[in-house]
Amino acid sequence: MNVHSSPNRDFNVVPAETEVVIVGGGIVGACTALYLAQKSVPVVLCEKGAIGEEQSSRNWGWVRKMGRDPRELPLMIHAMKLWADLPHIVGDDLGFRTHGITYFCDEEKDLAKYEGWMKAVADYNLDTRYVSATEIGNFAPGATRKWAGGLHTASDGFAEPHIATRLIARGAEKLGARIVEGCAVRGFETKGGRVSEVVTEKGRVRCNSVVLAGGSWSGLFARNQGVKVPQLKLLSQVMRTRPLEGGPVGCGSGKGFGFRKRLDGGYNFSMRSAHPVDIVPDSFRYLKDYIPALRNEWRAMKFRIGRRSFQETLQAGSWKLDQRTPFEAIRILRPQPAHAILDQAIVNIKKLFPVFADKLIVNERMGAWIDVSPDAIPTISGVDAIPGFFVSTGYSGHGFGIAPAAGQLMAELVTGTKTVVDPTPFRHSRFIDGSQINHWPIGF
Repeated sequence: MNVHSSPNRDFNVVPAETEVVIVGGGIVGACTALYLAQKSVPVVLCEKGAIGEEQSSRNWGWVRKMGRDPRELPLMIHAMKLWADLPHIVGDDLGFRTHGITYFCDEEKDLAKYEGWMKAVADYNLDTRYVSATEIGNFAPGATRKWAGGLHTASDGFAEPHIATRLIARGAEKLGARIVEGCAVRGFETKGGRVSEVVTEKGRVRCNSVVLAGGSWSGLFARNQGVKVPQLKLLSQVMRTRPLEGGPVGCGSGKGFGFRKRLDGGYNFSMRSAHPVDIVPDSFRYLKDYIPALRNEWRAMKFRIGRRSFQETLQAGSWKLDQRTPFEAIRILRPQPAHAILDQAIVNIKKLFPVFADKLIVNERMGAWIDVSPDAIPTISGVDAIPGFFVSTGYSGHGFGIAPAAGQLMAELVTGTKTVVDPTPFRHSRFIDGSQINHWPIGF
């Protein structure tokens, strides 16, 4: 089912005023609230459904530097430091561990795909290294496949998506942030050209800034405000198993498989580079913007006419701020995963790791829509045409790992303080000022 009922408990009404309103309670919104609250900035986070219940809790859980677009790397390097610090800030264990990530290559030509990336990131002194055919088996003990080699980054790792976002949001509350679930933001008003007031289904909130961190909903919200934020959706799917003994630790992926061993002893399994893409009105609206991405990634995309095609064709594309919105019609977007992909992943995993053949029991299959930008890096930026309006979206499946640093960067942009990294690559204006869209052909 795509539509989930409203959250189970009653939620507080919104306050009459604050300094910053965050639209969206995924991990990016929660981290932004945390770092604003740490700066003692009054902040209210409004989530139409429940905290972290869409893509933020339904992903692989990897926290990686390896394979990142070079433009993202400075922010991701900083994010690794913040992941280590977060338990002290929020007072809880988010499950962050550095057990390493490995990419497994079947053939020598697959290794060659990574040469450009290795050269591009050489100045960052990462611990990513090539692994020989004889060594790579150490990262997948008991595997039946013989690999040509691969890449390994020992300092990469994972966290637990199903707990991280809620604990970060709780940490933000401890520091003074206000979290309001079950509260859709319909839009905002301006005065003298800048943000002055947010309109929610529960009332109006006077404020000076709005941060849009709505994940796959962000483009729709922005368009109703007259702002172009190009993004499309890819369907991601993953399954969670019961605890399994004898398999690999850490995280890894190769042709036909991907895995992460969780702290509870179970695994998250899926397939790498297999994403259904529903053709929707935005597919035509932003087609020109996505031509570079199509050239590089078309093999991983499985275009189809699906349920989402009809939903987005029929849903309202604009509304007045006193009208019910699509965000109130669908509180939590939980798409059906592509079961055929997960079925094949099970076959591949059992064949690859015979120790799992009779023990692999799947507890849950999950699907989620990934918000993908034309150049596959996020927008973390103010909108020049509307002072006080900021956008943090388009994380293209990379958002979970980079979220702490993205939240800190956005908090710095909103408050006008020195930023931890150069925000220029993430500027919103790159999509409207004629800049060339540069989609990095990483090949991961």
